[in-house]
Amino acid sequence: MKRRFTACVLLFLLLSAASGKIRFSGLDLSEDNRLLLKADSSGGGAEPQGTLICAVPAARSVTQLTAFPESMELLEEGKTLLIRNAFGSQRISTNGGLPRSFPGFPSFTGGSGAGSRVESTAPSPDGRWLLYVEPVSHAKGTLTLLDGSSGKKISVSPETERPGRFFPALWSADSRGFIYAKGGRLYFYTVTTRSAPPDERYRLVGEGAINSIYWGSGSSFYYLKGSAVYRVRSDELFARTLYRGFLDPGTIAGKIPFEFDPNFDRFWIAPDGLSLLLCKEGRNLFYYPLGIDEDTETDYTVLPYVMTSRSSARINVLWSGGIVTVLISAPAAGTSGAASIAYRLTTTLSGAGSFEMLQSPPSIFAELSPDGSRAVFWGKSGLWIYDYRSWKVEETPVSGPVYSCIWLGNDELIAGGAERIERIRIHAGGAERKLLCLASASQYGFEQNSPGEAGRIMALAGDTWYMTDGAAPWIPYRTPRIREASLVSARYRVYLERNDGGFFENTPMVRNLLSVGTFPLFEPEPPPPARRPVPGGNKIPGRLPPQPEYLFSHGTREARDVALAFDLYDDAAGLSTVLDVLDRYGIRATFFLNGEFIRRHPQAAREIAGAGHETASMFFAVMDLSDSRYQVDTNFVARGLARNEDEFFKATGGELSLFWHPPYYAVSREIAAAAAAAGYRTTGRDIDSRDWIRPDDAKRLGLEQLSAADLIDGIMDAKEGGGIISVRLGLLPGGRTDYLFNSLEVLLDALIREGCEMLPVSTLMNKSL
Repeated sequence: MKRRFTACVLLFLLLSAASGKIRFSGLDLSEDNRLLLKADSSGGGAEPQGTLICAVPAARSVTQLTAFPESMELLEEGKTLLIRNAFGSQRISTNGGLPRSFPGFPSFTGGSGAGSRVESTAPSPDGRWLLYVEPVSHAKGTLTLLDGSSGKKISVSPETERPGRFFPALWSADSRGFIYAKGGRLYFYTVTTRSAPPDERYRLVGEGAINSIYWGSGSSFYYLKGSAVYRVRSDELFARTLYRGFLDPGTIAGKIPFEFDPNFDRFWIAPDGLSLLLCKEGRNLFYYPLGIDEDTETDYTVLPYVMTSRSSARINVLWSGGIVTVLISAPAAGTSGAASIAYRLTTTLSGAGSFEMLQSPPSIFAELSPDGSRAVFWGKSGLWIYDYRSWKVEETPVSGPVYSCIWLGNDELIAGGAERIERIRIHAGGAERKLLCLASASQYGFEQNSPGEAGRIMALAGDTWYMTDGAAPWIPYRTPRIREASLVSARYRVYLERNDGGFFENTPMVRNLLSVGTFPLFEPEPPPPARRPVPGGNKIPGRLPPQPEYLFSHGTREARDVALAFDLYDDAAGLSTVLDVLDRYGIRATFFLNGEFIRRHPQAAREIAGAGHETASMFFAVMDLSDSRYQVDTNFVARGLARNEDEFFKATGGELSLFWHPPYYAVSREIAAAAAAAGYRTTGRDIDSRDWIRPDDAKRLGLEQLSAADLIDGIMDAKEGGGIISVRLGLLPGGRTDYLFNSLEVLLDALIREGCEMLPVSTLMNKSL
């Protein structure tokens, strides 16, 4: 992937969501002034990974030689593979080749600087278009449409929320358009300007989030609003938008017996469009037939239903013909890891049976072949090909880690492993494997040639050596002769310079020996973006006034440490997602548990403790201790804290940390003194995220219920070193359009981009002593 150093540095730094630090190593300068080096990245929500680079200092250009397959998607009708990883987006021919850039899209070798979990993008099914969010603040950006053939960019919508768990747009199967979500509303856009009015008012579909939409196999999509399921033809969208005051969004295809909440619920439509699978609050699976007359009475109690583990943070649905299989990731018994569970439901024209548990699959990561006859599973232990109907393993072509996989046809797929990206063909005699590109290189160097001859590049992946001239694909090479690595040529001297801050731990430097001058191989990183004003003026979430001395409300200001304090009152909504995100980022956080939560959700309390997070008290009941109706004295506080300790021990067998904060952070000097007499230190927080504001609070207090994106921007404006950021989990009485905890990835990305380290509250306490 050959690119000149350009101003796209800024864009890539922002699209690279969280900054796992980049570390360079293994510099090797050839006689003809080519430089080999390796860049490694870890943390920030991404898999630990690296890339091998060949640079030409004289031309200020670099070529990426390997591509880590953290995510893969097909483009150009299966001719091209789009790979996304901590170093940007790269394209590789499905017949094999070295990585190359996506026209108009930033890449690490284009001079960009951050290695991390790259934010999601959405390529069109035909591979011509790429949707991404071009950032304008920590949590918002402009939804941008990129033409992959010309590199032309089209601004679709400003002020779009940056992607976290889900990308905020979904393409139609025919690639003619997409639906996107912004600010609690859904809009349509077609790639032909004649059909896409520039004014969003004339492209409004209705209220909802991207999980309110499911595209069918043709040009129609399904829209779940309230309890109604609408089937919407895309060619009717403009007319229905013009007359939305008189027309429904589409034709009613069915109904469900309760309200759909896109914050917590998901749904899938059968390939034939005749039935629906609904996951309610990440736990309850329901099957409903569609097309039933509205006046027909339906006994929902006889329809298939199963209650899954509460902690189903990841759910994958495989639906082929009349067989639907639900894959669920749940905590493994007795460990902090996760296990995969599979439920199957077989449907016929006369009805559906019941959900049955299958033999546990090797992974939740799976995809059906185009004809639905096979399923491929992949994970850290390898790759498995299943016969979908019989649920039997046909082949296990890869035994090492596989990070992504995609079907090319019914008997051919591409597997992205830790060492190689391979094309695998399945046949009666087994599986044939063809190398497309190297994913990593454990050793590398230039070939030992006669003086004056340009040496080819050699790399070791697994136990096999490979060779390239820097332009042709990698090919196996039996007996390489590697020259000794050098930092000096007749023209240059290269070295690594340590950095004290920024995205790079160190910087490759090039000293010109034929003239005066030393320059970095990569340009310095720009500062974070300036944030646009948030609606609400001074009502944005922000830093609280200085807290009383009897509270621990922040750590050392000189450090870049912050603590995340998750408050659990009486509801567990959002917890499974938060635990999953914290695990992927490798962050240990602090959870304040109220006794009401522990009594209602003992399993959830066990999962928090089992995941290794810090657990602290939030009293034994949900009450405002500053309320004059309560007689709060030393004995009352001590008994309430002791009772919560007993509740936690009963549920988990463990003990709470000896610090707390009262419910709603309602505290006084007397309450803190009473807690101290019981051996507890009282904590506060210096950043109020204001994610607790209910509709009636907004009216009573004159505050605005801001979106999650605006909350995040406000938090980032207000944070200081040693700060404690509170995040409330659970459903909010009166509801919200979106929840801050569902955008936790975006918040973590913003914090890590600014060099913050997330620590438990107790660690902040200890560091401030």
